[in-house]
Amino acid sequence: MSRGRGPRSPRILPTLRAPRSLLDRSALAAASVTVLALTASGCVVVHGEREVLPAASPTEAAEALKDFTAAYNEADKAYDRALDADYVTGPLGAIDAARLDAGHKVSPAGNPSYVPLKFTDTRFTIPKKAGWPRWFVANADANKGDEARWLLVFTRSNVAEPWAVAYLTLLDPDDVPAFRTDKDGLAEPVTANSAELAVAPKDLSADYATYLQDGGGDVFTPGVHTSGWLEQRKKSAIKPGLVTQYIDEPLAKDDFAPLGLRTADGGALVFFATHHYEKQTAAQGTSIPAQSDSVLALTTGEIKQSLTLEFVSNQVVLDPGRGAANQGVEFLSRIQGLTAAQGE
Repeated sequence: MSRGRGPRSPRILPTLRAPRSLLDRSALAAASVTVLALTASGCVVVHGEREVLPAASPTEAAEALKDFTAAYNEADKAYDRALDADYVTGPLGAIDAARLDAGHKVSPAGNPSYVPLKFTDTRFTIPKKAGWPRWFVANADANKGDEARWLLVFTRSNVAEPWAVAYLTLLDPDDVPAFRTDKDGLAEPVTANSAELAVAPKDLSADYATYLQDGGGDVFTPGVHTSGWLEQRKKSAIKPGLVTQYIDEPLAKDDFAPLGLRTADGGALVFFATHHYEKQTAAQGTSIPAQSDSVLALTTGEIKQSLTLEFVSNQVVLDPGRGAANQGVEFLSRIQGLTAAQGE
């Protein structure tokens, strides 16, 4: 049974007025855990919500990756989102649920191209922190994605939950930074409102949405997912008989909150999410271009003169330290998935 942290069905607003947050839900209640440690003088109570502790042990992290992989493969083979609902959350949960729903509608008998996902050469980066949520990063080779390293961010909000993957990104091996660690090999997380970085992690989602709307500012360095994406949109915005409009929103609450680790150079590797709409409107006498079966499977309404596509995107960036010479935030990877569509 799902623990109820999976994504709600996204809401399409074809007029492209600023919509509500994709997942406007009450935050998960923080749970405390008590750890009992025996000492020579007796039993000492350590409160997990206040004590700085490793988010997980290496054994626990390895078991979490094993459980996720098994559930993900079962869901992928059957095209059944219920089979991995407990093991995905946040942006990956929204993208994965839509992918499986579309796959099931197109192929009710299951995935005809199923190949089980397998991980090798896994390395875990485990931060130490107080309170919930707790989280860690798995960095592994996989039998999919060419030579890229898979970075999976596991999180949970209380000890009773299984670990779930909120963020998934693929990086070139050379782009994986060195992390700042202590003598025990434990990493240092950055807080959402950290003033030690060029941009506080809590602001990255809103800053990116604003950047994509007006293209201004110097928060982000030029690249495929910044200036390159804006140029691509500009070319696609007006085609003969078709106009495309875009709207971008921050997505940074609850299971979509940003997570970051301090890097050895004083900056941070930060994972964050955003929410995007793309509305295509055909001129009178023309029609919307033909859509794939997967898009049609997620489409409600009848496509007559317009089609609004809704996406969730998760990305990972290098956020420089305040003292760095270059204060631009650099995108390393971005994965976007269609979560819903509406025709009019």
